[in-house]
Amino acid sequence: MGFWKSLFSPTEASSVPTQAVSDDYAINTTGSEQTARIVFSTDRNIDLYELEELCDSVGWSRRPLRKVKKAIQHSFLVVTMWELQGARKRLIGFSRATSDHAFNATIWDVVVHPSYQSRGLGKALMHQLIKKLRSEDISNVTLFADPQVVNFYKNLGFMPDPEGIKGMFWYPE
Repeated sequence: MGFWKSLFSPTEASSVPTQAVSDDYAINTTGSEQTARIVFSTDRNIDLYELEELCDSVGWSRRPLRKVKKAIQHSFLVVTMWELQGARKRLIGFSRATSDHAFNATIWDVVVHPSYQSRGLGKALMHQLIKKLRSEDISNVTLFADPQVVNFYKNLGFMPDPEGIKGMFWYPE
């Protein structure tokens, strides 16, 4: 529970800037001696084609760009993860959350490029997202996870069906 406990600290939560999130990481790029910086941002001005490429890299089905744009615009929070190497800037992670702006938020569309997975960067992206939600005094955070990533979220302290709560869905026929 250390992951969650750190997010409920009032001093840490209040230190999150609005646009650029201050935590950055240095990583070695594959097959190179060069070091790249990983930075996080809450800026919603995202190239939708670059986001589509990121989603393609993990095998997500394509969605209409006009709807993706609308989803981003209407999200409570968007946190992106970028690799900076020299003058090059590359989108390598994306996440967003919707909210009632008071109590609850639901996390959607968490994606990390496969070349950057298994390095702790997905956990770092989630940490930034939840830290920002906590700074907005959101205390109930939910998400929906594909079966292959359930353990990733369990390791971050998420619980499936806490207290017997069952999600319900309605889809048009």
